Amino acid sequence: MLVSGRKGLLVLFASFVILSLVIPPSHGSSNSKEELDQSRNKTAHPLELMPKKSFQLKLHALFHWSSFGFLMPVGILLVRMSSKSKSGRCIRVLFYCHVISQIAAVLLATGGVALSVMNFENSFSNSHQRVGLALYGFMWLQPLIGFFRPERGVKARSLWYFSHWLLGVTVCATGIANVYTGLRTYHERTTKSVSLWTGLLTVEVSILAFLYLLIDRWSYMMKQGHLPVEQLRPTDNHRTYPTTLRKELGMVQE
Repeated sequence: MLVSGRKGLLVLFASFVILSLVIPPSHGSSNSKEELDQSRNKTAHPLELMPKKSFQLKLHALFHWSSFGFLMPVGILLVRMSSKSKSGRCIRVLFYCHVISQIAAVLLATGGVALSVMNFENSFSNSHQRVGLALYGFMWLQPLIGFFRPERGVKARSLWYFSHWLLGVTVCATGIANVYTGLRTYHERTTKSVSLWTGLLTVEVSILAFLYLLIDRWSYMMKQGHLPVEQLRPTDNHRTYPTTLRKELGMVQE
């Protein structure tokens, strides 16, 4: 009864989040035209940021970089490592580290949202803001799905695992892409170079992606230097005695 109630609550919440993201807010044609003109003016005339505003933008970028670009991928790597581990204690430690890293990632991203709402212009006139709006909704949906995890052995467990994994990877990848678009938008608005930060983010993402693939194949690579157990245990039917066989062949020839 309690499980069915939780599932119903989860479905209602997911429906509310999806509807709130899919249905765009209504704007008049005059407002759309004004926003387009403002966007063109901002592109033609670079913004002169005050020190306070510049600090808030950098803090917003740092929060999202740390969340989507570091903590979320690290959480995925931790789960990947736990699936390859055979020690129960190690699996528990990795699982709790995964939970802590994901909670910290959600809190940091929420802090970035709070900075954006309180201090920035949110006209949703660019892809960075629109993608960010959808991203925040699904980001909060992910821990709720994790909270309603079915018990192991239940048929719904496989579906839950697939949806939790798919949504987590999608949110992480979309968040990283949105960090890139945020850097590009910052460059377009201020004409300041972001090549260094883009390069650093690319290097970090490449390393994390390499580790993700390496963890999957690590045990297989380690086995390549050892013979399978079956080949290390010869049976009586497959044993050969080269020295004795040569002696017998020599006697037959004589």
